[in-house]
Amino acid sequence: MAEKSYYQYETSPRKLEPIKKPQKKSNNQNRTKKEKNKQEEKKILGLSETKKKIKMVCYLIIGFSVLFAIGYRNSQINEAFTKKQSLESEISQIKKENEQLEVNIQNNMNLSQIEALAKEKLGMQKLTSRQTIYIDLPKKDYVEPGTEEVIIEDKSTILDSIIAFFKNIIK
Repeated sequence: MAEKSYYQYETSPRKLEPIKKPQKKSNNQNRTKKEKNKQEEKKILGLSETKKKIKMVCYLIIGFSVLFAIGYRNSQINEAFTKKQSLESEISQIKKENEQLEVNIQNNMNLSQIEALAKEKLGMQKLTSRQTIYIDLPKKDYVEPGTEEVIIEDKSTILDSIIAFFKNIIK
């Protein structure tokens, strides 16, 4: 029992409450049974409340893990998208360079520039009459006609041979 807290001026000790005499056993047993039932109910309620709290914590953990997974997946998607964009920009830049190189090649493909490059870089010269050699070949034909006759056999099935047999009979 809660005592009232007030200042006590006296120095005398507090009075003790008289000891209560136990009542009949039946009332005492009923009280202990009621107290036990109340304690069991409190335990059951306490267990159900702790189970509810545990469920709530589990739901929160599951919810946060789902949100984390979604966020992680979105970050991966963003990384892949930025990589794709950078690769596409590189491709467009390389295509532009290729087009410029093709235009340069087309401009440099005239005969006079090729001749100048051959003379300057490779040290080539035009042929003179002394460097030209003529060869006389007899006018005889060196190709021999084939004397053997090549026969190609058709591989036919049994059904084709039966049809051919009946066609020969009809003719």
